[in-house]
Amino acid sequence: METPSEENQDQKQDKRGCFECCIKCLGGVPYASLVATILCFSGVALFCGCGHVALTGTVTILETHFSRVTSDHAMLTDVIQLMQYVIYGIASFFFLYGIILLAEGFYTTSAVKELHSEFKTTICGRCISGLFVFLTYILGVAWLGVFGFSAVPVFLFYNMWSTCAAMKSSVANFTNIDSICVDVRQYGIIPWNATPGKACGSTLGDICNSNDFYLSYHLYIVACAGAGATVIALIHFLMILSANWAYLKDASQMHAYQDIKLKEERELQDITSRSKECLNSYT
Repeated sequence: METPSEENQDQKQDKRGCFECCIKCLGGVPYASLVATILCFSGVALFCGCGHVALTGTVTILETHFSRVTSDHAMLTDVIQLMQYVIYGIASFFFLYGIILLAEGFYTTSAVKELHSEFKTTICGRCISGLFVFLTYILGVAWLGVFGFSAVPVFLFYNMWSTCAAMKSSVANFTNIDSICVDVRQYGIIPWNATPGKACGSTLGDICNSNDFYLSYHLYIVACAGAGATVIALIHFLMILSANWAYLKDASQMHAYQDIKLKEERELQDITSRSKECLNSYT
């Protein structure tokens, strides 16, 4: 029968075993990949969600104040609808791609943690890691272009907002307010024969004070910030994948060295045992 002291020692060993198990599990989590995945999901969600709503608001502003003939902005409407469908595809693709990269981070972390055990990295695993490095690099370059493109509507809306702010300043008291205009035709958004094509004076002020303009302007800013966060996340992923690929390469070389060393030791033992048997037979 166990004494109370022995029971306490068993309980302490059980607690220590659970603690060590938890530490081992936490040590296998790829925290860098997890942070990059969260940042990527957040950036893509902000860009896709805010960009979709902002594009809808932009169409409403153009149809209401700058191009009242449907045929003048029909192409622009089709382009915006196409961009919205592309946003759906981007959201779906990056949700899946982020999960795949996170899973690859778990795999690589396990491979590095088990470097000196029976776990062995395969050539296929190293090729997949290299493929992810190349694909992430291409996506990072593409998202740099998306980030630059998302800054264009922010610039256009800022110009309109700054013009409205200039109308409310003291300088506008010395000039005719109706002579202060914003012509969106010069940006190539709508054709030059669009009617009216520009907004002046109080009409421009009403546009800037409308909910559609206010919401679209700020959503474009958030979408641009989301695109920037996605670029940072992809750069983070690229660094992680490059380091993981190098670790896998070193791990494969280490396992090859250990296999050769083990094989030589076995051969040496076989030779030693055979020589002893020969000596024993002679004696």
